[in-house]
Amino acid sequence: MRRKLLTLAAALFAAVALQGCTSMKPEDFAGKEPRFRLEQFFPGRSTASGIFQDRFGNLRRSFQVDIRSTWDGTVLTLVEDFVYDDGETEQRIWKLTKLDENNWEGTTDDAIGKARGQSYGNAFRFAYDFNLKVGEGRWKVHFDDWMWLQPDGTVINRAYISKFGLEIGQATIVFRRVPASAAMEPTAPMLKAAQ
Repeated sequence: MRRKLLTLAAALFAAVALQGCTSMKPEDFAGKEPRFRLEQFFPGRSTASGIFQDRFGNLRRSFQVDIRSTWDGTVLTLVEDFVYDDGETEQRIWKLTKLDENNWEGTTDDAIGKARGQSYGNAFRFAYDFNLKVGEGRWKVHFDDWMWLQPDGTVINRAYISKFGLEIGQATIVFRRVPASAAMEPTAPMLKAAQ
């Protein structure tokens, strides 16, 4: 009897956890404007501000990112310099290869295998497994990243992070292009890191 109750409890827990999953697809945004083309938005310099919340909605961390990007016609390289609210810094370098009009694949040091991306309309979805630094160790987690280009030129990013199929948190990030005239000036995160 106890085994049946535990099995039922596990099934109910899984069902509740899956209710948070979305059936949204990149193709749902095919007609939405403005068209989000990564190879047009990112080359040059951009900045981002973000927060990470655990699965209960508690704010766990905030961060700033300075991003310098290049596009060679096939590969988009993003050099991301993170500064977290506790003073920790981190650099991540993504190489994103455009496969066709809608599909991308990407690599970075802590990604497990290749990331897969799809771009339709104003949306971009990026899914990958990642060795996420947590304290002194690392967790293998799955990222389901969604980005939407807004009419004012900003990009809103919502990332759903899961482990063993259960959501453990969400990250919300806002990206902004840095005008070419200001691209050579150091950003606030870079200045803070240098202090």
